[in-house]
Amino acid sequence: MVNSRVQKFRTMLAEATNYETWKAAALELDYLEGKMEWKEEFVSDLYHYELIYERLSNLRQYQRNKDYERLKRSLREGLHHDVGNLANPALYANAHVGTKHLIEAYLQQVSESLEFLCDHAIPGFEQEEKLQFFRDTRRSYGRPALLLSGGATLGMFHLGVIKALWERGLLPQVVAGSSVGAVIAGMLGTHTDAELPDMLNPETHNLKAWRWRGIISGLRGEGFMEQEQLQDNLRSNIGEYTFEEAFRRTGRSINISVSPIQRNQQARLLCGYTSPYMLVWSAALASAAVPGIFPPVTLMKKDMHGSVLPYMPRLKFVDGSVVSDLPVERLMHLHDVNFMIVSQTNPHVVPFLSSHGRDEKVSIPGLPFHLLKSEIKFHGRGLFDFLRKRVGTELLRQVAGHLYTIMAQRYSGDVTIAPSYNIWHYSRMLSNPDPAFVRRMTLEGERATWPKISMIRSHAKVAQTLERCVNKIKAQQRTGRVELRLVSPGKSS
Repeated sequence: MVNSRVQKFRTMLAEATNYETWKAAALELDYLEGKMEWKEEFVSDLYHYELIYERLSNLRQYQRNKDYERLKRSLREGLHHDVGNLANPALYANAHVGTKHLIEAYLQQVSESLEFLCDHAIPGFEQEEKLQFFRDTRRSYGRPALLLSGGATLGMFHLGVIKALWERGLLPQVVAGSSVGAVIAGMLGTHTDAELPDMLNPETHNLKAWRWRGIISGLRGEGFMEQEQLQDNLRSNIGEYTFEEAFRRTGRSINISVSPIQRNQQARLLCGYTSPYMLVWSAALASAAVPGIFPPVTLMKKDMHGSVLPYMPRLKFVDGSVVSDLPVERLMHLHDVNFMIVSQTNPHVVPFLSSHGRDEKVSIPGLPFHLLKSEIKFHGRGLFDFLRKRVGTELLRQVAGHLYTIMAQRYSGDVTIAPSYNIWHYSRMLSNPDPAFVRRMTLEGERATWPKISMIRSHAKVAQTLERCVNKIKAQQRTGRVELRLVSPGKSS
């Protein structure tokens, strides 16, 4: 009887079309499979439960006693996203929903303590000092980012990841993309929250990105596909915004990876900090210029009068995923990012991802496959390194060089969300999608994201609280300044 109920809810889990249905089935499975007891038990070798329990008890005591100084110091000196190994993905792999109740209680208490300091008038803790406290803590703790990989038409999967995170209030403010991920990041970063339902509706998209150009053109290195077709597609879906204009419009930080074709140049991460006046669609066009498929791109910008002109016309760029599919280090430096949510759709990467989308301990039964993957990667890098240095044909030299850098990258994050591909997916990879295809890939993206929601929410909870507190204090300061200006000295009512 129990086995039949387990199978029933597993089927519901696999066929769910919304998060509420999926979560209800997942909670029933946690109960039937005995996972609830695991959640309630504090003790585990997966994390430092004694430290977490001690910090939880102290925060509760300091807040209850209104011991403001100890509360501030405890939060300021001990607030790290991986304290006690809380970032361990194994803590979220045991149950379908949630993790240890101690962890959830601790994160909830941290958020409540931060809000307590933010919302209460505290002697000797004036607004300016309070704002600095929360800014410093936010910078120290870090923030999450969403990274969208390449994957050609299969990148429609990213839309489902975005939808699932947005509906749960977990969509990061920082979003990065390369190749098709750059296209989706550009769309996301130029649409406000009110416009997101339209952005996620395939009926509103221009879906005509691919148009065959010819074999001769491709062999000449000019691209097998028509770049003007892709450019029209991007301008239609993204608009004519610069990175700076997009941020002012939506509050989202778009980051797009591009790769140089010239020697003595490095891969670049284009964003509001590094390239504020560059057109987002232009950066996405360069990042989507797969070598051999599309020709290299000259980036475009707006001048001070709003006219469009080339940005560094001597330089050309191509597919961002070639050298920097996931620009982790640059995001850490530019945006204080400490937690990477990766939506990985690259067809050459997905089959090699582990079940959790990141490096894992290798079991004895899995050792032969692990060794085979390592050998393929090692010898592949050697082969393509040889070809890029020795082959005479320019097109083959470029392709070999790009394949070499592809083999050398890391393609997973703290949380990695990936599809399960079959022959049908690969057959559609370089074709224009129709609305039915986009809806199917969107649902696949949602279903792949739902099991990761608990882990993402745990890591985002404190960062979101810190962001709210900073914005609230800044708003209070602006209101106070306005009220002071309205009071005219020397006049009586």
